[in-house]
Amino acid sequence: MARHGRSIWLLVASLLASGGVYAQSSINGCSAMGQTPTTAFPVCGTSNFVQTSVNLCGNKSVTCPCNTGGSIGDINPYYYRFTCFTSGTLGFVITPNNLGDDYDWQLFDITGKDPNLIYSDASLFVACDWSGTVGLTGAATQGTSIIECPSDTGVGPGSPNYQDPFSSMPSILKGHTYLLLISHFTNTQSGYTLSFGGNPNLGGGRGVSSYGSDVGTAVITDTTTPALTQAIVADCGSTTIKIGLSKEMQCSSLDANGSDFTLIPLAGQTPPSVIGATGDNCNSGFDMDSVTVTFSGPISPGNYLIAIKNGNDGNTLLDDCSTPIRVGDSATITIPTPPPPAPFDSIAPVGCAPSVLTVVFDKNIQCSSVDADGSEFRLTGPSGVIVIGSGCGTLPPGSNTSPTNIVKVQLSGPIVKGGTYQLQLVTGNDGNTLIDACSQQLTAGQTVSFQAGDTISAQIGYQVHLGCKSDTIDYSDPGEGGITLWNWTFDTTQQASGEQQQVVYTIFGQKTAKLVVSNGFCTDSSTVTVDLDNTLKAVFEATNLLCPNDKAYFSDSSIGSIIAYHWDFGDGTTSTLQYPPPKQYPDLPEDKNYLVQLIVSSSPSCSDTATQVIRAVANCFIAVPSAFTPNGDGINDYLYPLNAYKAVNLDFKVFNRWGQLVFETTNWTIRWDGTVNGQIQPVGTYVWTLRYTNSETGQKVVQQGTSVLIR
Repeated sequence: MARHGRSIWLLVASLLASGGVYAQSSINGCSAMGQTPTTAFPVCGTSNFVQTSVNLCGNKSVTCPCNTGGSIGDINPYYYRFTCFTSGTLGFVITPNNLGDDYDWQLFDITGKDPNLIYSDASLFVACDWSGTVGLTGAATQGTSIIECPSDTGVGPGSPNYQDPFSSMPSILKGHTYLLLISHFTNTQSGYTLSFGGNPNLGGGRGVSSYGSDVGTAVITDTTTPALTQAIVADCGSTTIKIGLSKEMQCSSLDANGSDFTLIPLAGQTPPSVIGATGDNCNSGFDMDSVTVTFSGPISPGNYLIAIKNGNDGNTLLDDCSTPIRVGDSATITIPTPPPPAPFDSIAPVGCAPSVLTVVFDKNIQCSSVDADGSEFRLTGPSGVIVIGSGCGTLPPGSNTSPTNIVKVQLSGPIVKGGTYQLQLVTGNDGNTLIDACSQQLTAGQTVSFQAGDTISAQIGYQVHLGCKSDTIDYSDPGEGGITLWNWTFDTTQQASGEQQQVVYTIFGQKTAKLVVSNGFCTDSSTVTVDLDNTLKAVFEATNLLCPNDKAYFSDSSIGSIIAYHWDFGDGTTSTLQYPPPKQYPDLPEDKNYLVQLIVSSSPSCSDTATQVIRAVANCFIAVPSAFTPNGDGINDYLYPLNAYKAVNLDFKVFNRWGQLVFETTNWTIRWDGTVNGQIQPVGTYVWTLRYTNSETGQKVVQQGTSVLIR
């Protein structure tokens, strides 16, 4: 019989309960109580646990020494949880209803751990039996190992291939909590019986058979008698009492009508009736450690016993081993005399322009005593705002009915005028003030004072002081509404605080100032942009090279509100025009530089100057010398195209007598010095070629010739 890889069909099953038999409603998948590690059945060693049918689901891989690539899965599982009270060996038997079924099991130590770690934490493993042998399985004295890995026999007793389905008894430790997984490998819904106290079906006497004894030496039954530990009242006027239990008790043993409990007065009071009981954790588990008992009304002040009696189900509360709390077991409880009414003395700090006030009490207020029209509150102060509504904890009124220590008071509008205000508690239209959780009416006439602030506005004023090299802006805020804090930001980076600020700008243009103000209640912000448009900068373009008979052209591109121009052309002539006419400089036998200067003025005191050099050359005729003498005397030392000022796309090459290229340039100012790679070339005749385009006419020129190198 193959142990793994089979499909798991999801069917509907039910788990019935009677005495030691638990019940579970039909489900799909492994979400049923008891079929996951976190909802395991609590068990002990005194009862047989009967699972009449098994839901088909699961096959989630668990950590196991037998795993080969995560192949051991919790197929159609149920889980059982127990605590060890005396260390020793653990014996148990799983008896299938159909002895032809194959059941497997694995034991985990989950002390202090999340039960879901059985799928990932190998250290939780204690023992297992995943044998493929059908019929009874478990842990007994005749087992040979605490680890029985999967097999493929699948045959019953008497077969020559039959394998013992019992492991040896594992040792368990006092105080540790364990989780037993029972996995139904056979794909049917037939159930089983789990026994920790010896199985009479084994034959040969209780707990003894060819497997040896299945009764271990460990004790997993808590023999202490369960009891009530304490009783707690949530609040004065409460209709519930929470009762602590000394150990986990079965949820199924608690009567929902509360018939397991009675309230006994110790001083002649008339107690209210018990009308219900709920166990903590019973919505998601099998057992509980506390119970909340509900009464028909508030319990009067005094001393009481909350006592156990047999409920309508014929028993008291039962622990996981079905040991009952004894009838008459009780816990004392004192319902104190109600304290004085809650004082009316606290309002949560108000913010800017509050339209709702939050009143805070030191104990809960009965919401039924809060008038929705706000008639229990009266507001006085510098403004004409009045109370128009109130609500218990929330607004709108009536949206919350649970007792709370917070009451919201709705105003007719926001408080925008600062000063001292008083909120007074008065008798409302319902004939009373507020009533606290202890049914005490708060005293009328009490007041509580609070401070409110004026609404404020950030108002940026500024004065601009223009200069030639820098501008200054004086910023200010009038400080109305009791402003105490000013935070300035200039052009997103520079920050400052204070009512007035002075900022100096050396770079002109648009400048932004942001102000955030606060008076401790309200905050406001404002932003202004100031255009410093007095930038003054002299800028011009001019012809930078002049050949004989060329004219120089001048173009102004200065910036600013300019009122005057002064040109100095460097030859003794000037102009006050913005765009002076073209100018011809005199022809000279030698090159000369002229310094041209433009001064612009925006006011009598502000000006800026720009300068540029114009070079006038004596000759622009392009020619290549017929000879050169590279001897370093500074005279005719290089070979190059002379005066190629108006040549573009120039290409100049020099070849030796064997036609080898010895020099090439596209920049006429880079000249040949008569060497190649630092080696001096011999005297003689060299051939050159020259190609260029005239920048004025666009004419393409091609020339060639010879030059003699002389040393």
